[in-house]
Amino acid sequence: MWLIGAGMFFDGFDIYVLATVLGATLKSGFSTMGQNAQFVSATFLGMMLGSFLTGFLGDKYGRRFTYQANLAIFGLASVAAAFAPSMGVLILLRFIIGVGLGAENVVGYSTLTEFIPPQARGKWLGGMSVFVVSGLPAAGLVGTLIIPRFGWRAMFIIGGLGALVVWYLRKALPESPRWLESVGRNEEANAILQAIERESAPGGVPLPAPTSAASLVHSRSLSSLLNSVLFPRMIVGCVTLIVINTLIYGFVTWLPTFFVQEGLSIANSFRYALVMSFGAPIGSLIGAFTADSWGRKPTIIGASLFTILVGSVYPFIKNPAVLMITGFLLTVPIYVLVALLFAIYIPELFPTEVRLRASGICNTFGRGATIVTPFVVVALFKSYGVGGVLSLMIGLLIIQICVVLVFGIEPKKRRLEELESEEGASPYPAKV
Repeated sequence: MWLIGAGMFFDGFDIYVLATVLGATLKSGFSTMGQNAQFVSATFLGMMLGSFLTGFLGDKYGRRFTYQANLAIFGLASVAAAFAPSMGVLILLRFIIGVGLGAENVVGYSTLTEFIPPQARGKWLGGMSVFVVSGLPAAGLVGTLIIPRFGWRAMFIIGGLGALVVWYLRKALPESPRWLESVGRNEEANAILQAIERESAPGGVPLPAPTSAASLVHSRSLSSLLNSVLFPRMIVGCVTLIVINTLIYGFVTWLPTFFVQEGLSIANSFRYALVMSFGAPIGSLIGAFTADSWGRKPTIIGASLFTILVGSVYPFIKNPAVLMITGFLLTVPIYVLVALLFAIYIPELFPTEVRLRASGICNTFGRGATIVTPFVVVALFKSYGVGGVLSLMIGLLIIQICVVLVFGIEPKKRRLEELESEEGASPYPAKV
């Protein structure tokens, strides 16, 4: 968790750093507003491509190869971006960085999913999402301290070098035994499991006997995602990731702009947004600790309902202090959803043979929504203000609740192998 999570922290850091970097490039005359828009578009286009490609590469060549390759791409391109001679070159490098960023999000969560036992899978995966969302307040704090003293280029060096250090440390991480077994490399899978058993039984203390499970053979073809079991799960994955990406990039990242337009100074705007950003790791922690106790579906639906409730009153608040507190309370359930959807629920929906491919396609739809979202948000805000933007978010959350209720499964404390077929899945938690 620490090594995969450290790489994903720098992934989150670099996603959120664009707001501080673009403000500095614009102020210094290095970029124009139009070029800043191209920079943002290049980021999300790269992330969409990275999400799609890593799914196919990860299922074919393995989890270890994929998460090392994408971290190297992201790290090297970030360091190179610090020396970009023009905004055009920086935009091109940002696209390459985006490919690595999109891939890391897919492969990191899916890899850890395949190592964690069912009783604690939600807690560990949700905990790893805390690494990612901590990049939001970290980018704001580091940008505030670094950019005035060393300039915006230093932000790319910090992110790039951090990613390369983690890349080196992650060379010792093992391949997923589940993936090795799925491609017939049983001896390698057994060797890794034996090493895990030795580490888990210090002093030769015997471990409980492993639970026997029926060996199911699943198709590795893309068409298998359209069968009667997996297609409803694809609908759940695509819809929920479209909704959560729209919430993040259609509301959370626009908070400073909304505040300025409502009459706050730029300094106060960033201060309010920074306070609200601390709701991100808190929300992810809540998601981590409720996923295994409440279950995935109840937590997703409960967080969606709470977001709707707070979002319904937010536009009517005028007092600045109350506005900040309410914004914080709105950010928390949004990031409960981030932990549940990105980190825990989506990777659990699919069998090992197609897990990365299916997760990558769902993430591709989610990232694709971020390309359209800014234009919709601007149009709604100009016509109806923050209330119009939140009305869109509430409508999407209602759709999400309905889709999860109708098509969603409940993976709480169930082995991944139990979830791979509706016919073979037990409604009861695994005992071992």
